Amino acid sequence: MTSIATPASALQGLVIESIECFVLPLPTLRDFVISGGVVTRRGGTHPRVLVRIGAGGAVGWGEATPAPTWTYETVESIVATIERYLGPPLLNRPVWDIAGAHRVFDRAINPGYTTGTPLAKAALDLALHDLVGRLLGLSIGELWGQRQIDRVPLAWIVSGDPPTAADEVAEGLDAGYGAFKIKVGTAPLEEDVRRVEAVRAAAPTAPLWVDANQGYTVNQALQLSRRLQPYDIDLLEQPLRANDPLGLRRLRERSEIPIAVDESLVHPSDLAAFVHLQALDIAVAKVQRTSGLHLSRRLCALAQDCGIGLAGSGLTDSDLGLAASLHLFAAFGMDRPADLNGRQFVRSTYVAGPGVEVRDGVAMVPTGPGLGVEVDEEAVRGQAVYPFDGLLRRRITAGAGHP
Repeated sequence: MTSIATPASALQGLVIESIECFVLPLPTLRDFVISGGVVTRRGGTHPRVLVRIGAGGAVGWGEATPAPTWTYETVESIVATIERYLGPPLLNRPVWDIAGAHRVFDRAINPGYTTGTPLAKAALDLALHDLVGRLLGLSIGELWGQRQIDRVPLAWIVSGDPPTAADEVAEGLDAGYGAFKIKVGTAPLEEDVRRVEAVRAAAPTAPLWVDANQGYTVNQALQLSRRLQPYDIDLLEQPLRANDPLGLRRLRERSEIPIAVDESLVHPSDLAAFVHLQALDIAVAKVQRTSGLHLSRRLCALAQDCGIGLAGSGLTDSDLGLAASLHLFAAFGMDRPADLNGRQFVRSTYVAGPGVEVRDGVAMVPTGPGLGVEVDEEAVRGQAVYPFDGLLRRRITAGAGHP
């Protein structure tokens, strides 16, 4: 008989021994634009911060996606936050105490009005989940005892101008995708309506999801909601600024399209406030935005307990972040097409093997230990760049342009 380690013996006395950050410039496949600006350009690169946590001869990996066009965390801030503030107090702590790690985060950097530096925290949280799962030989779903589905349908992103929208839809249909998420708030309202009209014409029966990324005022969002009624839109996501719950409540009271909230929900307590104010119909679950899997599980459970619908989204994640989101969505049975668009825009050059399986617009929930993604550490170290080279020697002067 083969001896199988029990959880107690596998984790007994194990503490976090090392934490490392790596910045990888991942190749980009397509243009991607949101109301905040350009996310990716075809043929360029987009940085990821990978975190490696070691304990007891095992390694766990996590991911953060710097997103200055979407939120305030950059490559430099994520790396500095982890290396100088969040990482050091985690050393020598028990590997299994993920909830305790989040308490350490809040002592290291005061959360303030809501949770601060969630992307940096998410990278550490994911690496800890991956590490514990690997030490026990369990997938995240098995570790939680919570997996309701084994595959998640995905939505293809359309963010181009109205004349190119039909081509983007055709590309998604050719890849097997049957649902589409349309980015709006990037142009005058009339142009946004034409973009949605073009997508609906190219995909007459597909589920459509419209996302403004905080790009509208209340009046503009109401106009858009009225103009989009003929196009059978499933939901309108984050039309207003994240810190405007009263505006969202006014909009929800008058909109025929269900209102989904994303950027506003950094912590489960934010969701509690929005539920209390009756300011949303659907909560968007996004692992990196909510500091990782630990708090995201709490947010999803709270939404379900309050009778609030759930929709899944990501942050143009590479395979590590994609896998984490799939585990979360599977745990809560979230079978609505999810905006996990990383495969559409970036290539995960650090993965050993095929990575997360995506077939005909459907992602398979990984079943391997931890997150279920095998990382080629040699590739990570070979591709990594140092984000602070020359930073302290640079000056920004009038007429000199950006450094």
